[in-house]
Amino acid sequence: MKILIYAIGSRGDVQPFIALGRAAVARGHDALLQEPEVQAALTSLGGKLKAYRWASELMNAQLSAVWDIGFTVKPDIILNHFKASLAPHIARALGIPSVPVALQPGFVPTGAYPQFLMGAEGHNRAWNRFTHRAVMGAMRLGTGMMHRRWRRATGIDIGARMDTLGGYVPGGEAVSLQAYSSTLVPRPHDWPESAIQTGYFFGTPDDWTPPDDLASFLDDGPPPVYAGFGSMPGIDHARTTRALLGALEATGRRAVLATGWGGISGVETGADIHVLKAAPHGWLFPRVSAVVHHGGSGTTHEGLRWGRPSVICPLFADQPYFGARVAALGAGPAPIRQRDLTAEALAAAIEVAHLPEVVARAAEIGAAMRAEDGVGRALAVVEGLVRSNDAPRPE
Repeated sequence: MKILIYAIGSRGDVQPFIALGRAAVARGHDALLQEPEVQAALTSLGGKLKAYRWASELMNAQLSAVWDIGFTVKPDIILNHFKASLAPHIARALGIPSVPVALQPGFVPTGAYPQFLMGAEGHNRAWNRFTHRAVMGAMRLGTGMMHRRWRRATGIDIGARMDTLGGYVPGGEAVSLQAYSSTLVPRPHDWPESAIQTGYFFGTPDDWTPPDDLASFLDDGPPPVYAGFGSMPGIDHARTTRALLGALEATGRRAVLATGWGGISGVETGADIHVLKAAPHGWLFPRVSAVVHHGGSGTTHEGLRWGRPSVICPLFADQPYFGARVAALGAGPAPIRQRDLTAEALAAAIEVAHLPEVVARAAEIGAAMRAEDGVGRALAVVEGLVRSNDAPRPE
């Protein structure tokens, strides 16, 4: 079986699909991944407007690449991040299934909680359901405009309109994979059967040899706190760094700081701080006492997977939602938005994360999450769809 995986975005969007692709290859399938990384203006309306013309050309190129790859590879099935919005059109033309994969709980309407872009706190069921429909409607509208612009530029006919957030199954009901942990986000009772919650796509623990200085630092004292803010740009790197260093000084805790692209800068390795650009989370997180991070889906799942309390400092998008979920589960303190980050607030949150009851709860959640098999369940769905797809294929 040949599986085409479209994974578009930053590291957190792509890495789970790599884990799924590796598992597919291990089961004897061919998995091909398309992984363009797109940076956008995130923090201001002015930035978005300034980037619009540049982004239009970039999105046209991305759509052309997605379209061309699909017809070059001619897979048996497509799995796609929602940003690969041409996937159902390609699948229909090829007579194969396409399955959208969500890494956050915001793409199937429910009354249980609001769409994550509308806030972390839910209200009544009617309002919660409305937020999903409103956000998804806006996403469909924006994607439709993008497709029309691309079609005018290329002259390519993609056929009749389709739900760009949905999937496609020839002669059957489309399904979606909701690739996040039911321990972290329980399945709502009002979801349709077509929404299949698999669990997160974890890779196998990393067989990674650390640099000697990192290994020595970890061996020379108690487990440190990990702090890193992912691959998204922070609002104010200097302020974030000052708050983090002040909190570590106030708590007296050792730390491993991952600079990445996300808000930590101008810090050097010292007696109680080890600075690195990045390290595999699956290797490092079992060796730390708590995880301070931005609250992206990948880092949130990975921290909890290893039973580590999380201090989440969200910036935007799904991050406030995941921060609220961690706090509600008792696996960490209330999230602190990056715009509100201070040394005092972060020091207090780090101390909460190390309370015995929080440490115990995080360990309990980690054990439950490690028992989930998101990759295995997803591949079972994929293999079943391909086996049942007897539709004739266009040449």
